[in-house]
Amino acid sequence: MEPFERVVARHGRTVWRVCRAVLDEHDADDAWSETFVAALVAYPSLPPTTNLEAWLVTVAHRKAIDVLRARERHPRPVETVPEPPPAPPHDEAFARTDELDAALRGLPPGQRRAVVYHHLVGLSHREVAEVTGISADAARRASADGIAALRRLLRDPDAAPPAGASPAAGRGRVATRTSTPTPTPEPKGVR
Repeated sequence: MEPFERVVARHGRTVWRVCRAVLDEHDADDAWSETFVAALVAYPSLPPTTNLEAWLVTVAHRKAIDVLRARERHPRPVETVPEPPPAPPHDEAFARTDELDAALRGLPPGQRRAVVYHHLVGLSHREVAEVTGISADAARRASADGIAALRRLLRDPDAAPPAGASPAAGRGRVATRTSTPTPTPEPKGVR
């Protein structure tokens, strides 16, 4: 087995992306650290055939969810609302990254996880399904729906977010697909 330091160096960015897809930057730091502490404890007992990246993504996903649950259980009231962070640098590349990050945050959590794990982390739909606890077909569908929603949001920032997304992700209407009713066959012998 390779030294754990190399595992951290090789998979640290992937774990960070997973944590950041679910959490804000401060909480993502905590989840990243907790992921590697838990991984360090379990690492010596892993079978040699373990897919380390998929295993670390699973651990990171669970740690990020734990951080979310802990935060929801302990609300912190404040007397004054803090000032919003300063505007990002005006460099076009950074602005586009911020735009994509905002659009990702506008997706429902299931679609966001499927898009990040499949398209950014590079896991297969089967591996995404294992990490998130859904079927591979559901992971494929969530990923496709998420990409379609991202295209709409990035093309028209005022478009409404998909159902279940945060209300801050956009305004307006999104056209929904309607199905054509299937004709009901006539009973035999009736004309």
